[in-house]
Amino acid sequence: MSTHDDANAQLLKGFPTIAARDARVLILGSMPGVASLQARRYYAHPHNRFWPIMGALVGADPALPYARRVAALKAAGIAVWDVLDRCEREGSLDSAIRDATAQANDFAAFFRRHRQVRAVLFNGAKAEAAYRRHAPRLEDFGVRAWRLPSTSPANASVAPAKKLAAWREALQAAGVLVANEER
Repeated sequence: MSTHDDANAQLLKGFPTIAARDARVLILGSMPGVASLQARRYYAHPHNRFWPIMGALVGADPALPYARRVAALKAAGIAVWDVLDRCEREGSLDSAIRDATAQANDFAAFFRRHRQVRAVLFNGAKAEAAYRRHAPRLEDFGVRAWRLPSTSPANASVAPAKKLAAWREALQAAGVLVANEER
């Protein structure tokens, strides 16, 4: 339960997936933050490390227009979504999500449409916990899962280089061709 004032919580609706038909990896966050909801784009907070990491690994550089970054992810076989379709939350922190209002996305339908997805990468512990609490077992779909350090600016205790290395290792293990050099 949140320690925040529930009267200030807003009902939030997430985004549709970013996914090509032949996606092989699904990256899951918990729920878009305020900056992302306002911009209507995944990982829009300027201090979130998601796009710098994806830029270094698969060419989805943060300097590119959003549509080109999305195209680079799709070309690499990467899909992006959030665990929750909707929830009430005050602010951007996952800890402020009112669990009783959380509704998961339709993962059974997603995995039926994207049968080549064999790996889920959780963008942080909160995304993994939300999935385990609200969504069907990944094992039922023949999917492996990795929990990675959150790219959120709230996870500042993990150095950017360590985040990049962890994401590189997981994407490689999941079969994504990534750039070799550190950027």
